[in-house]
Amino acid sequence: MLEMRPDCERCGTDLPAHAHGAFICSFECTFCAECADELDERCPNCGGELMDRPTRAKKHLAAHPASTERKHKG
Repeated sequence: MLEMRPDCERCGTDLPAHAHGAFICSFECTFCAECADELDERCPNCGGELMDRPTRAKKHLAAHPASTERKHKG
């Protein structure tokens, strides 16, 4: 199951698990759409392709919560 990280690692934008607009690589590095575009859809950490992260339906968040650990280092 995906961690569903709560923020963009590059700019810190909130990325709720139930909302569209997050992009991830195969290691789950997570970026907002604007940063993914600026990075030419390449993860700066591993060089992997950034893809649309699927959303998690709100009804499943109670049983399968998203991560609360923020990754933005700014």
